[in-house]
Amino acid sequence: MAETQAYPLTTKRFFPQVQHLTKRVGGLLGITLIVLNFAHSALALENFHGSGQKNIAAGTATMETKATRQHEATAAGGHVDLGKSLPLWSGFPFAGILLSIALFPLLAPHFWHHHFGKVTAAWTLIFAVPFWLTYHGAATHEILHIYLKDYIPFIILLWSLYTVAGGILLEGAPVGTPLTNTVMLAIGTLIASWVGTTGASMLLIRPVLRMNKLRQNKAHIVVFFIFLISNMGGALTPLGDPPLFLGFLHGVPFFWTMQLIPEMMTVFAIVLGLFFIFDTIMHRREQTAMVEAVKHGKAQPVYANPGPAKSEKIRIRGLYNLVLLAGVIGGVLFSGLVKLGEFNILGIELAVQDELRDLFLIGMGLLSLKFTPKEIREGNGFTWGPIQEVAILFAGIFMTIIPMLAMLRAGTAGALAFIIGAVREPWHYFWASGSLSSFLDNAPTYLTFLNTALGRFYPGQPELEAVHALIAENAIYLKAISCGAVFMGANTYIGNAPNFMVKSIAEESGIKMPSFFGYMIYSLLILIPSFILVTFIFF
Repeated sequence: MAETQAYPLTTKRFFPQVQHLTKRVGGLLGITLIVLNFAHSALALENFHGSGQKNIAAGTATMETKATRQHEATAAGGHVDLGKSLPLWSGFPFAGILLSIALFPLLAPHFWHHHFGKVTAAWTLIFAVPFWLTYHGAATHEILHIYLKDYIPFIILLWSLYTVAGGILLEGAPVGTPLTNTVMLAIGTLIASWVGTTGASMLLIRPVLRMNKLRQNKAHIVVFFIFLISNMGGALTPLGDPPLFLGFLHGVPFFWTMQLIPEMMTVFAIVLGLFFIFDTIMHRREQTAMVEAVKHGKAQPVYANPGPAKSEKIRIRGLYNLVLLAGVIGGVLFSGLVKLGEFNILGIELAVQDELRDLFLIGMGLLSLKFTPKEIREGNGFTWGPIQEVAILFAGIFMTIIPMLAMLRAGTAGALAFIIGAVREPWHYFWASGSLSSFLDNAPTYLTFLNTALGRFYPGQPELEAVHALIAENAIYLKAISCGAVFMGANTYIGNAPNFMVKSIAEESGIKMPSFFGYMIYSLLILIPSFILVTFIFF
C-alpha cells in the first residue's frame, strides 16, 4: 500500500491535494507523449533503413497487414473491430499488472510501497505505446472511451461513497466477538442489495474494524467482509451490483433478481456459517493466549475476558451523511432510468444524464467534506491514501484491460473464442461468467454472456423481446450468468470495485492483509467449494 498521511479534510485544503495529484498525472502524460513520439520516430527510422529486408516474421507481417487495413478503414470512415484482430498475447500487460499486484508485496514490499505507481505506469505504457502505434485512431478511440465512460465515473463513484461514508462515525460499537461479528456481516450483506456493495462496504468497514480493535487476528474478518458484503450481498436488486444494473438497463425487470434469493441465501448461509466457526476458533485461541500471558505477567488483563460489559452505548454521528449517501444511490439510479440525450467529446458519445450524475456525486462528496466536523473523520481514521491507491492502480488496470474486453465483445470471432464457444449448459455460464468476473470487469462480462445466451436461443430477435423470452423459457441461464458475475467477484481483490478499497482501508488501520495469492487461498478453500455445491443444487 502506498505511503499515506492524514490529509487536511476541509474543502479549502482538499483542492491543493487534487492540484498535486494533477501535476503527477500531467507529468505522466508528458512522459507518455515523449515515449510515443520517440517510438514513432524510431519505427519510421527502422522502416527507412530496413526497406531492403524482404523477409519478415509471419506473425509481424500478419499484424502489419491487419493494421494497414484498419488504417485504411479508419481513414475511409469505417469501423475497426479490434476484438477480431487483437492477438491473445495483447493481454500480456494486463496479466503483468495483476502479477505485480500479487507478487511485489510479497517479494519486494519496500519497493512496491514506494514505487507501485511507477510499476503501474510501466505496464500501462508497455500496452499503450504499441497499441497506439499499430491502431492509431482506433486505439485513441478505445483509450478515450474506457477512461471517459468507465474509469472516470468509476473513480467518481468510489470517491463519493468513500468520502460520504467516511463522515459517518459509529461510536460505542459492540465488542467484536464471533456472535457480534456474524450479526454485523449478516446485516451488511442484507442491506448491500439496496445501497450497493460499494455503499455498504464503505459504510460498515470502519465500524467493523473498530469493533475488533482489540482482536489479535483480524485479517480473516476483513476477508469474509469482502466475500459477503462487498460481493454476495449485491445479488438481489439492480442497485446491488453493476452487472445486475446493466441487465436492468437491457430489459431485465427490476424485481426479477429477487428470484436469486435461493442461490444467494444458500451461499450466504454457507459462508457466514464458516465465518462463525472460523472466528470462534480464532477468538478462543486469542483468549487462551491472553490468559496465559497475563498469568505469566507478560501482559495486562485488557483482553483476557472480553464481553458485553466492554460495549458502550451506541451513538451515530454525522447522520446527515446518510442523506448524502441516499443522494449518491439516487444519482446512480437516475442515470439508468432517465434518458436526456447524448453529446460528443473527442469522438466519444457521452450521455447527458451520466455527466449530470457524476457532477451530482462530486457535489455530494464536497458537501460531506464541507459540513462534516474534522473530529468525526479523525475518529474514523480517515485519510485519502486508500482512494489514491485505488485510483492509481485501476488507471493501469483499465488501460491494460482494453484488449481483453475487446476480445470478449468479439465473441467467437475473437481470440477468446475458445471460452465463448465452450459454454452450453447453465453451469457452463455460471463458471465462465464467474471465472472471468474474478479478474475482469464483471459488468461487460455479464453482458457478453447475456448476449451469448440470447444469440443461442433467440437469434435475430429484438433485444427486449429476446430478454423477456429468455426469462420466460430459459431463466436458469440468466440466473447462472447473474450469480456467476456477482458471486465470483469475491474470488480476487480486483473482482469487484469495493474489494480493493476495503483491503486498503484495513491496511491503513494497521491490519496485515493477505497478499493477492494469499487472499485467493481463502477463496479457493471457502468460496470455490461453496460454488461447487451451488452448481449441483441449482445449475
